[in-house]
Amino acid sequence: MTRAAAILGAALALAGCIPSVDTPVRYDRGPPPQSLERIQRLPPADPQDRSANDARDRSDAARSDPYEAPPRRRTYPRRAERQDASPAPTPVRRADRTPVPVSTLPAPRPAWEERPVAADAQRVEQSLYTVRPGDTLLAIAERSGASSEAIARANAIEPPFTIQTGQRLTIPAGRYHLVRRGETGIAIARAYGVAWSRIVTVNALLEPYVLRAGQRIVIPDTEGGTSLADRAAAFTLDVDDILTGGEPALASNQAPVRPTPTPRRILPPSAVVTAPVRLAGGGFLWPVDGRVVKRFGHGASGERNDGIKIAVPVSTPIRATADGVVAYVGDGIAALGGLVIVKHGGGWTSVYGHASKLMVQRGQSVKRGQTIALSGDTGFADRPELHFELRKGRTPVDPSSQLPRM
Repeated sequence: MTRAAAILGAALALAGCIPSVDTPVRYDRGPPPQSLERIQRLPPADPQDRSANDARDRSDAARSDPYEAPPRRRTYPRRAERQDASPAPTPVRRADRTPVPVSTLPAPRPAWEERPVAADAQRVEQSLYTVRPGDTLLAIAERSGASSEAIARANAIEPPFTIQTGQRLTIPAGRYHLVRRGETGIAIARAYGVAWSRIVTVNALLEPYVLRAGQRIVIPDTEGGTSLADRAAAFTLDVDDILTGGEPALASNQAPVRPTPTPRRILPPSAVVTAPVRLAGGGFLWPVDGRVVKRFGHGASGERNDGIKIAVPVSTPIRATADGVVAYVGDGIAALGGLVIVKHGGGWTSVYGHASKLMVQRGQSVKRGQTIALSGDTGFADRPELHFELRKGRTPVDPSSQLPRM
């Protein structure tokens, strides 16, 4: 007993000499977080898209598809939607994705940036005018400060706009801007902080929407107390603006230029480019080979898509859907990133967005199937994809109805 007590005492003494070591704390991090892609994905536009998305979700762990890069989605700020569509929720944008720069060929700035406009419209009050011998509609417009087109519309005068001595004409009231050479509709609209589409409607402008120096156009009045400078700063550009207000005003002795066959010839911003008169034969070609991931029209969350989205790997060649002339090259519409717009004649236009590299110049003629850009995920792209539109006049048309079946 005495020996056992001695052994126990020795063991306790030895234990007191050993430094104490705390049991390490283990932080259980739990299961890995759900992927950002799955968190951010919005409901698909139709049941077919929904079933496709569900199938992709079930195979996320083993997927190596380059089309399915985690999305970067932001709200597309379209003026038309702000009035009649409920705002879509703003999804979270990945913090580790920085904006992708767009590679372009050397070129001057667009005409609406090169030629700013002074907001010096003249206010004209409504009045009556009696036609004198030798008067012309243009002379009366010059004398009154109004637009000859506005006077013709107010008095139901049809082309060739013949007037008679003694005829009493109504001079319509309004704010009239005198167009100078090189000014564009976009720059005029931005100067007054008014949507260019409103100016087009009020002045009944028609295709090809090219203004002429010396022309007077009506500037619609704006509502609310926002200052002109604030409205001008808030002006945003869209595809319709470029199509209808992107060309500079022609002087009386100035002729449009012919399209260039190569990107090596750079046209000045003041040059007005002529578009084809007719659509070339052969129909439209798919601009890329890929999977349509977003269809034309309104989506489930309320946003409107004026074209289709086609998923393709980055740097996939983008082909011109038909013969035409390039109307715009740049990244001036933030949502679409690298952008090419081509006019094809017969009122048809094609739009190619989210490109990473732009390989043509404004005013260049292109052939059906010619590579005009390389795809990317620029702008507000959800993944590496192409945004593709077809328009007839000012109206977006579902590309799927015009392209051959895949």
